[in-house]
Amino acid sequence: MSQPRDSYPQTSQDNYQDSYQGRQHNGHQDAYTPVPRQGPGGSYRDGIQDSIRQEPRLLAAGPDAGWARHLDTFGQWEPQAAGPGLLEVLAESGLTGRGGAAFETWRKATATAGTGRKGLFAARPVVIANGAEGEPLSFKDRTLLAHAPHLVIDGLIALAAALGQTGGRTSSQTSAGGTSMYVYAPAASLPRVKQALGERPGGKKIRVVQAPETFISGESSAVVNMIENGTALPTDQRRRLSESGLNGRPTLVVNVETLAQVALIARYGAQWFRQAGTATDPGTRLVSVSGPAPTRDVVLEVPGGVQLSAVLKEAGMDPGSLSAVLVGGYHGRWVRPADHALTPAGAPGRAVRPGAGVIHALDLQTCGIQATARILNYLAGQSARQCGPCMFGLPAMASVLNRIAGGETNPRLSSELDRLGRLVSGRGACRHPEGTTGMVSSALEVFAADFRAHLSGYCTVPGGVAA
Repeated sequence: MSQPRDSYPQTSQDNYQDSYQGRQHNGHQDAYTPVPRQGPGGSYRDGIQDSIRQEPRLLAAGPDAGWARHLDTFGQWEPQAAGPGLLEVLAESGLTGRGGAAFETWRKATATAGTGRKGLFAARPVVIANGAEGEPLSFKDRTLLAHAPHLVIDGLIALAAALGQTGGRTSSQTSAGGTSMYVYAPAASLPRVKQALGERPGGKKIRVVQAPETFISGESSAVVNMIENGTALPTDQRRRLSESGLNGRPTLVVNVETLAQVALIARYGAQWFRQAGTATDPGTRLVSVSGPAPTRDVVLEVPGGVQLSAVLKEAGMDPGSLSAVLVGGYHGRWVRPADHALTPAGAPGRAVRPGAGVIHALDLQTCGIQATARILNYLAGQSARQCGPCMFGLPAMASVLNRIAGGETNPRLSSELDRLGRLVSGRGACRHPEGTTGMVSSALEVFAADFRAHLSGYCTVPGGVAA
């Protein structure tokens, strides 16, 4: 089904290689300002982009871009100098986090900066580039770190400088105003990250920490816990990380794709960023797209508000041949492959939140109940086991769903699954139970007919059997 996930992604435009090679042949040395091309139908239409055509921004430097090609593509630039005024530019850009929660980046950073200013002796902030990507269906962040690590590092230094500046300090090339910097990523990404840090001035000041390959290792408090104590488990956050995070210092944990977007906004400005996407979902985002064979796993850079069906077609799938699509990852939602805009800011029923940027399609021959049961089994086994909803609630839900998937004809199982979901949701120390029940809730809605069939002892997929 898939090509190697660490290979260079299939881009979302058919002329990418030509445009990239053209710049090389022209010996382009000056600062390159990537200007997104609006394809046919790419203009605003009720806040929805009906075209996926998008010239690459994040991956504009091409595959395996080192320091020299990074500078050749984007131009000489000192990210430390971008600190003053950066948070205001980010607010104007409308950038939201690309790791799942879609918080406004400027607001999250400002909260951390504000805490650092308090008190007689201001605490030095910490900024952590989070590339953990524990989501099994996600591979966009590791792709970004493999091919554009310097863009991530640029964003990390620029944001750290902004927090250092707001704390009343001055930035230098190596200290970013006294703000400590970390890159947190899985083992497979570390060699490329370390190589990139070694290629650039001051890169050795950024510390690198390996992230475990677990689903919850990328949760913000788990990231801080891992760096501080060597345990990648979420903690009960009586105080926000922006107030008291790593070693009690105000801490900002930012997804690596978000940092790459910060780097481009700092270079080219908020209005450039808004030339792609919609008014309510500006810019671009990376998505990890997978589906039934012979579909190849691909990473696409798409404009905000793009139609889900357009993304599926670009990845080589016919929406009419699919039964459902999981959007946002294991904490996302099942939807039908109909008209949904991929955006965190759309109306219910017309939009689906991109979450961690995962799009996974099921064909008509795959049972949605059994697929959901496999995901729920995984999530129940990946919990932190630190509170009741994770220790008992998720395994109980998995047990009930497995009985339904297996064809047990007990009409009370569906309502029991719904009851357990309501009991678990919102009661955990972290969002793992809530995210899991949200995914199961969407399955109950999208696969309603399949649930009824299974509870009657048969499966609706061609040749399918419930037991």
